[in-house]
Amino acid sequence: MSWGQRLAGGMLGAMARLPLRVLYVFSDVGYVLLRYVARYRLSTVRGNLEASFPDKSGKELRRIERQFYRHFADNAVESVKLLRMSASEMRRRMHFDNVELIDRLFAEGRDIVAYFSHCGNWEWATSVGLHTAARVGDDADFGFVYRPLNNKVFDALMLDIRARFGASAYPKATVFRDLIRLRRDGRRFITGFMSDQKPSHGDPTRVMMFLNHPTAMITGTETVARKLDTAVIYWDMERISRGHYRIVCRLVCEHAAAEEAGAITDAYAGMLQATIRRQPSIWLWTHKRWKYPVSLPAE
Repeated sequence: MSWGQRLAGGMLGAMARLPLRVLYVFSDVGYVLLRYVARYRLSTVRGNLEASFPDKSGKELRRIERQFYRHFADNAVESVKLLRMSASEMRRRMHFDNVELIDRLFAEGRDIVAYFSHCGNWEWATSVGLHTAARVGDDADFGFVYRPLNNKVFDALMLDIRARFGASAYPKATVFRDLIRLRRDGRRFITGFMSDQKPSHGDPTRVMMFLNHPTAMITGTETVARKLDTAVIYWDMERISRGHYRIVCRLVCEHAAAEEAGAITDAYAGMLQATIRRQPSIWLWTHKRWKYPVSLPAE
């Protein structure tokens, strides 16, 4: 670990102690630097928006673009703040509606796969255990799947951020075995999977129309849910105002094993598309989602 990496980690830890109103000053500066100075992935953002919303005028698309970069900068400082945010502040800022669905499924002895996405502040979604009747450690595991970062300092920092309220982290490569272990240990689990980004090499996919593009959607999450016969829910994210978000817990299916192959992935894609169309600026448009074009299967 280099001294530069240690210094960067220490600076972010110090920033996390500042109130959000101060951190938003950093965000305002970051917005200007990202969009107007560095023009960070501006061509990618514009290309994605124009192709996804061909019915919108240039003026509308530029408005969404500006809103996206402001949200992108806010998301960064909000995620850093998670390192030191209190449970009471998080409850005020991150709302979960229909959390009774999770409570009911747990009470019925069901494990849960929760689809979510790079919409809103996905890091704050790891606070779900603050809102449910079951608490972290009460024979219930609240977890998420992640891809380890190459930079060990920032990988450790992101794990600390995501574990702030007791969430467990499961590498994508081992998550199936990890969930089997939890079940053998007699622990109920709800595990979040973000399945909205472009597939990695070798990932199984299902091609469909999504945001006006033929799109390869990852099917690994569905495979895990079907093999373990979990319930499946979708976390529908919305930005209410600056620093305030809401997730509505929506049922996809009660028993994944009973669903036809592809049905769960199709349902997730449809729900996610509705989320993005409702509030386009909160999705991660800097991601090169359609870098590798695909074709729809022949009918």
